[in-house]
Amino acid sequence: MFSVLRSLLTVTFVLLLAGCINTGDRRQPIPTLAFTGATPGRALVVVLPGRWDDAQDMARAGMPEAIRRAWPDADVLLTGANMAYYTDGGLPKRLHDEVILPARERGYREIWMAGASMGGMGTLLYERQYPGELQGLVLLAPYLGGRGILEEITEAGGIAQWQPGPVPEAMNRSNYQNELWRYLQTWVNKPELGERVWLAYGDQDRLRDAVPVLSPLLANRQILERPGGHTWEVWVPAAGEVFTQIAQRSAK
Repeated sequence: MFSVLRSLLTVTFVLLLAGCINTGDRRQPIPTLAFTGATPGRALVVVLPGRWDDAQDMARAGMPEAIRRAWPDADVLLTGANMAYYTDGGLPKRLHDEVILPARERGYREIWMAGASMGGMGTLLYERQYPGELQGLVLLAPYLGGRGILEEITEAGGIAQWQPGPVPEAMNRSNYQNELWRYLQTWVNKPELGERVWLAYGDQDRLRDAVPVLSPLLANRQILERPGGHTWEVWVPAAGEVFTQIAQRSAK
């Protein structure tokens, strides 16, 4: 155990020296960048970054423009909820208290959350803690755990047949993957939760192995596979497609 921990710490230290991990500072409020029209929109899309990114990276990639072109009635709030905000398990409550509640107080009644890669997991962790609170979720190639948990669920015959084991006292670093999937399993008997979720990913994405495990919980029409890998060059236009359809439904 000690050797594994020492190896993980060594890798993290090397990455920090190389400037590869955007750790942030969770003692500070979650950073945000707002993109609005001349008048406030009636809906808000909150976007969580991937592990290596922050709000500025998403802005440079064109995410706010893609969403607002697709849905002119929506404002966009990019967040800097990077790795630092996940490590103590407090991300969902921080998002709720610092982002979602203030948005409600500003008058938004329709709030969506979108997340790419690690941000996709963050979006689902929020949904787990505050189920059904958001109007809907958009998952862009979400990280949903390692190969072990995905193979375990697949070998059990799928998410409906999988046995997640006894409920622990709390979710922590050692069981968060299992507990996230335990929550997702509840969608089997509550399909209305999965009907609010969109999934988009590249056909060469390194995290695409999670798609067949998650997809039985979602509507087929809300799963988009597009050419490309694990990159904003796939996620930005895919988000535009997704929010075009969301805007059309919202207008009805």
